[in-house]
Amino acid sequence: MFLLQVAIVVLLVAAAVVALVLQVRHDSDQEARNRSLAVAETFANAPGTREALAAPDPTAVLQARAEAARKEAHVDFLVVMNTKGVRYTHPEPDRIGQTFVGTIRPALAGGTVVEQVDGTLGPLVQAVVPVRAPDGKVVGLVSAGITTRNAGGLADRQLPVVLGAAAVALALATAGTALVTRRLLRQTHGLGPREMTRMYEHHDAVLHSVREGVIIVGDDGRLLLANDEAQRLLGLPEDAEHRPVLDLGLDPGTAELLASGRIATDEVHRVGDRLLAVNQRPTDMPGGPSGSVATLRDSTELRALSGRAEQARGRLSLLYDAGVGVGTTLDVARTAEELVKVAVPRFADFATVDLYDAVLAGEDPDPGAALRRTACAGIRENTPLYPLGQEIRFVPSTPQALSLKTRRAVLEPRLEAAPGWQAQDVERTERVLAFGIHSLISVPVRAGNLVLGLVSFWRSEKDEPFDSEELALAEELVARAAVSIDNARRYTREHGLAVTLQRSLLPRSLPEQNALDIAYRYLPAQAGVGGDWFDVLPLSGARVALVVGDVVGHGLHAAATMGRLRTAVSNFSALDLPPEELLGLLDELVGRIDQDETADSAGVPVTGATCMYAIYDPVSRRCAVARAGHPPPAVVGPDGDVTFPDVPAGPPLGLGGLPFETAELELAEGSRLVLYTDGLVMDRERDIDTGLEQLRTALASAGESPEDTCRAVLDVRRPFRPVDDIALLVARTRALGPGQVAEWDVPGEAAAVGAVRAAVSRRLAEWGLEELTFTTELILSELVTNAIRYGAEPIRVRVLRDRALICEVFDSSNTSPHLRYAASTDEGGRGLFLVAQLAERWGTRYTPTGKAIWAEQPLP
Repeated sequence: MFLLQVAIVVLLVAAAVVALVLQVRHDSDQEARNRSLAVAETFANAPGTREALAAPDPTAVLQARAEAARKEAHVDFLVVMNTKGVRYTHPEPDRIGQTFVGTIRPALAGGTVVEQVDGTLGPLVQAVVPVRAPDGKVVGLVSAGITTRNAGGLADRQLPVVLGAAAVALALATAGTALVTRRLLRQTHGLGPREMTRMYEHHDAVLHSVREGVIIVGDDGRLLLANDEAQRLLGLPEDAEHRPVLDLGLDPGTAELLASGRIATDEVHRVGDRLLAVNQRPTDMPGGPSGSVATLRDSTELRALSGRAEQARGRLSLLYDAGVGVGTTLDVARTAEELVKVAVPRFADFATVDLYDAVLAGEDPDPGAALRRTACAGIRENTPLYPLGQEIRFVPSTPQALSLKTRRAVLEPRLEAAPGWQAQDVERTERVLAFGIHSLISVPVRAGNLVLGLVSFWRSEKDEPFDSEELALAEELVARAAVSIDNARRYTREHGLAVTLQRSLLPRSLPEQNALDIAYRYLPAQAGVGGDWFDVLPLSGARVALVVGDVVGHGLHAAATMGRLRTAVSNFSALDLPPEELLGLLDELVGRIDQDETADSAGVPVTGATCMYAIYDPVSRRCAVARAGHPPPAVVGPDGDVTFPDVPAGPPLGLGGLPFETAELELAEGSRLVLYTDGLVMDRERDIDTGLEQLRTALASAGESPEDTCRAVLDVRRPFRPVDDIALLVARTRALGPGQVAEWDVPGEAAAVGAVRAAVSRRLAEWGLEELTFTTELILSELVTNAIRYGAEPIRVRVLRDRALICEVFDSSNTSPHLRYAASTDEGGRGLFLVAQLAERWGTRYTPTGKAIWAEQPLP
């Protein structure tokens, strides 16, 4: 492209130079003609020329004058001749007298001749004019001329200048062409003519075929370009281009937008019966023309489609929100409230839920019973609809009754034209209509084959009634909520059963005993009934057993399992076993339960349950503690110091194969022993170390009584709803002082029995229990005699005065006596029978050194 432009410039410069040279030569020739003619006429008419011709020797007169005039006029020759053409003068004297070379006939006739001839001086331009007498007669001729060499000398002298100027012009033109080419390439982004032509054709085709209107407006607000679609959409006149946009008859909003040039994105403007989406951007970017370009899109049908799509999206969103927001709890009434809150105002202006009372109680519904308004919501207060909690019986003609009967949703588009609905309560329905409610959808709450109640949707704000599509949406909405309501109903029933079972299994009251002052708390989990449990079990010898356990899971199964474990511990405690042996038996029991549950595919394993068992002896003030996967106990000393004793942590129950260990704690009188389940010290937001530290802080600041301690521990975590059950047992220790305990060592001789009876009689007298002397002597006589006869030394007798009078006989034998009926011929076997008849309770317990036979008598 550049080379072509350079070639064109070279040709133009060359043509210009040639033309200039030719023009100069032509001008030089013309100037030579004009000068020759002027010089010849001037000399012919000069004074003395005519007279000199009449002189005898014209040459003598005219030669000098002619040469002087020639030189003065800068011509090459000035010749004066007679009418016959004979020269009188010539620049070369030898030519005088010769005949003139050239045409003289026209001059003899009185005219002038200007011609280019080959003369004696060479090629030349000459003019011939007549010399006239006063009477007009031609008396002579004068010719003046310039040789061709001298006539073209100017052109020859100017030729270098012309060529130099041409070279400069060529250089400047070439440089200018290069600059222009570079600028054009920059402005056209390197596109050549062919590419620009193709791009123009493409752009022109696009502008006229695209289905979007394109408008370009200058910075002065005049329309520069509008394609066919823009003209059609806006209804522009044919002469619209180059006219101000504000004068095109557009609606004010659209005209203002196009004239302003401001940025717009999908702005919707009504133009006639169309909705146009306008996008506009300024074009005054660096290197671009100032103004703005706008595109127009007919969105009338799209708006209609998007409106329907938006409506469908809103309904899907409503169903999604219902799936997420309805049924967040397992409470029937709360679930109903969540349903009406989701429906109002997105679907209906008012919504009500009516359920059977049996459903609220967790039972199966009674179709013939009345409904109760369980939930209601609306966009306004003081609605004339039935209030919350009211019992309702719908008459058979109402849409609600029809919905319950047919188990299908019923649409009542115009309540003012529904006499069946108005028959329910004429006065109330008139107030409902006056309130603005005019349309109703009634949907039964179905769960399988059961109808749990009814949901009613009411409309007041929109003039249009509910339609069939909204009826289907209402059915879907209620169907989703019905699942949650039925789940809540089932949970309510199961929860009620579990609560009843749990309350029957947990201690309703604490047994009477003097060893410990006890307080307790039980908090069910947020999810409902769980498997945490505790118990207080009086043992022989004024001792008391404390037990706390935790079963994995919640619900009816967890409560039932808890009851089985609590019963087992109660039975095992009657054997007076040490804590580690009792946990071992409980571990075996859980293993057997798991085997039974595994055999039943519907069963739930029990493995993982935890337990802590402690026995406190008020005589020695020692406490034996063992635990199976349970959190450690806490001990608060009389001075308020809080410790967590190092009690070996055995495995959870049911794992088997691992032994349990017992830790012996000596507790000062007035100490508080704190047993609890893991729900107190662990949850999703804190680990056990943090929980134990919080428990330590709470115990350190608690009051001395067990009740104060329970209150302080739970107040630290209020307000809260635990995610796991919490069982808390606080026991403040008491001690039996020396004045309540009497002990004697007994030698292994029969004669020692009498001494024991005498010593006991004296101590009973000191205690003011003379009424029990006889029976106590008989009991001790039999027990000591059996120890001497069947046991082994050392033998020791201990009498405790507590809530009962307790007699204990210790020996080092592990053989336990058995109660039996003695035959009439037997000499023995009646002693234990006598003890069983005289004592309120009696039994045997094993000790590390043997056994102890004990009997209790109530105090008078």
